[in-house]
Amino acid sequence: MNGHFIILLGIVLSVLLIATGAAQLLKRRGGPDNLTIQNLTARINAWWVMVAVMAIAFVAGPTGVVVLFAICSFAALREFLTLTNTAAADHWALTAAVFIVLPLQYLAVGMGWYGFYSIFIPVYAFLLMPILSTLRGQVENFLIRVSEAQWALMIAVFCVSHVPALLSLKIPDYEGKNLFLIFFLIVVVQSSDVLQYVWGKLLGRRKIAPNLSPSKTLEGLLGGILSASLLGAALFWITPFSVLQAFALSLVITLMGFLGGLVMSAIKRDRGVKDWGHLIAGHGGFIDRLDSVIFSAPIFFHIVRFYWDLH
Repeated sequence: MNGHFIILLGIVLSVLLIATGAAQLLKRRGGPDNLTIQNLTARINAWWVMVAVMAIAFVAGPTGVVVLFAICSFAALREFLTLTNTAAADHWALTAAVFIVLPLQYLAVGMGWYGFYSIFIPVYAFLLMPILSTLRGQVENFLIRVSEAQWALMIAVFCVSHVPALLSLKIPDYEGKNLFLIFFLIVVVQSSDVLQYVWGKLLGRRKIAPNLSPSKTLEGLLGGILSASLLGAALFWITPFSVLQAFALSLVITLMGFLGGLVMSAIKRDRGVKDWGHLIAGHGGFIDRLDSVIFSAPIFFHIVRFYWDLH
């Protein structure tokens, strides 16, 4: 695994170096005030930071990866809750969500306890939170408050936790290599985001959802998804999949990533904000960076798990 990791890290760093050089060249030719070039440069700079953090987590092993995504979930949950309707009566429920539900979910993921982390939030936490809010006796906007808090847990904790949960999958002849499944998922989905942006700028004409995300076009979607899926097929050698399986899975997760991005954009439009936060320069908050992975991770996890359960 170490040999494959070094090769992949070398490839990623090489791509980032080329992208950084290309961005600087475009900046000189197009001028420092070009908004498109500024956006591209900010994305590349953010990628440098994210690759460094991911590399450290991978070197630390499974525990490091679980801790990393637990921290990401904490930051994402905080961002989501700042945009929700909350009241003093929700204090107990929100405290439980942050300091009890989130740690227990990731503890179960770290232990590989599928029977717990697969139902803990959508069943037990979903029932516990409205009970805690009810005990305080405040009924104004009760359904809205509870639903938004439940949705925050689902998005920021439950869905995100399925990324490190990939480490617990038992795949024959693939023992000790599950970290590459995480690499595959993140690289393919995030590459799709970037490639959709690039294809949209080059060929974009027909907008898909102008009220939600004006920059997303049909041409960008098709070009980005197909390009990222070809990249996924090229990465089959680090996965337990064949070339066709890697391509098909890439199609599914990139499409889910796109749809997830639209859903998260709809929430931002409803709340009247452009970004979820400002912690990551060029990418807004953690949710802005994770929105595609949020929706694709559970689908990817369960498809892989179901397939190997049958085999």
